[in-house]
Amino acid sequence: MAAKFVIFAACVATALAQYSAPAYKPAYSAPAYSAPKAYAPEPAYAPTPYKFEYSVNDPHTYDVHSQSEYSDGNGYVKGTYSLVEADGSIRTVEYTADDHSGFNAVVKNEGGYKAPSYSAPAYKPAYSAPAYSALAYSAPAYSAPAYSAPAYKPAYKPAY
Repeated sequence: MAAKFVIFAACVATALAQYSAPAYKPAYSAPAYSAPKAYAPEPAYAPTPYKFEYSVNDPHTYDVHSQSEYSDGNGYVKGTYSLVEADGSIRTVEYTADDHSGFNAVVKNEGGYKAPSYSAPAYKPAYSAPAYSALAYSAPAYSAPAYSAPAYKPAYKPAY
C-alpha cells in the first residue's frame, strides 16, 4: 500500500513540475508620489521680556492671594505666588524655570492655626479586678434542668 502511495505522489509531482506559476500582474500601476516639500523655517523673533503681578484680597470670601513673575525673554522665568490657606497659614512659593534646569520651586508655610495639645487621660479602672488563684479557683456547679422531658404519644396510627 505504501508503494502505491509513493508511486502516486511521484506521478503528481511530475505532472505539476511541467507547469510554471503564473507571473503576477497588478491590475493598476502604483501611484507616483512627489517628494515632500520642505517646510519653511520657523521665524526667529526678538526676545520679548515680560513682567506682571496681581493680588486679590476679598474679605467676604476670604480669598487672599497674589502672584508676580518676570521673564528675560530668552527662556528664564522667575516668580513667586502666595495664598492664605484655610487654617490661616500663608503659603509662599518661589520658583524659577529655564531650559537647562527645568522648573524648580521652594515652598514655605508661615503662621497658621496651631492645634491644641491633647493628651489622653491615664486609664483608671472603675473597679478592682477579683483575685484568682489557680488552686483556690473552682468551676461553678450547674444543676440538672428543673423540668421533665415530655413523653412522646403519636396522634396518628396508620392502618395497614
